[in-house]
Amino acid sequence: MLDKVIELLKESNIQVPRILFTSYKDMKLTDQELIMICYLLNTNLVLNPKQISLDLKIELPEVFELISSLEGKDILKIETYQNKNIREEALNFDGLYNKLAFLIVNEKKEVEESTNVFDLFEKEFGRTLSPMEYEIINGWKEVNFKEELIIAALKEAIYNGVSNLRYIDKILYEWKKKGIQTKEDVERNKLEFKQAKEVKSELYDYDWLNDNE
Repeated sequence: MLDKVIELLKESNIQVPRILFTSYKDMKLTDQELIMICYLLNTNLVLNPKQISLDLKIELPEVFELISSLEGKDILKIETYQNKNIREEALNFDGLYNKLAFLIVNEKKEVEESTNVFDLFEKEFGRTLSPMEYEIINGWKEVNFKEELIIAALKEAIYNGVSNLRYIDKILYEWKKKGIQTKEDVERNKLEFKQAKEVKSELYDYDWLNDNE
């Protein structure tokens, strides 16, 4: 008998998306809420608080509190329906799946953007990046330099005829000291510098000796 039960357990498929385990903290879910979700996803999605309480070994008030919390976080909805003149409550996890889908799409987008950054460096340098150069670029991202700023620094270096990461590193940290965080900030700083230079040039070019005013 025991062997048959073990085999059934091995063969059973627990339908819980992997990304839920890796991202539940980002979704502001507690460990208890994660356990509740995993449990509910492997039921027939009919709400039975007493059974939940028995299976999870928690008090009934805590069951209601966890369900209410998940509703408030737009993870699930409770829908009522009639089954042979009996009013039952079903669990709708569309909210959870929408959130997980959003995380997957964003995760894929971030990977693609990261790949594009490295591809762009290799294209501009005309060669494959070394492992050390990969680490340096990743290091910029880890200290919160936005990818758009890294790309702007790369373009600035190429414009000045320089294609090495040390020069780009200096550009990034100079921008950091000036509070430049986006490519818009870069353009604004360039414009301000150009205007200041033009004013200074006008001062030097002004004919002070012939100023009769």
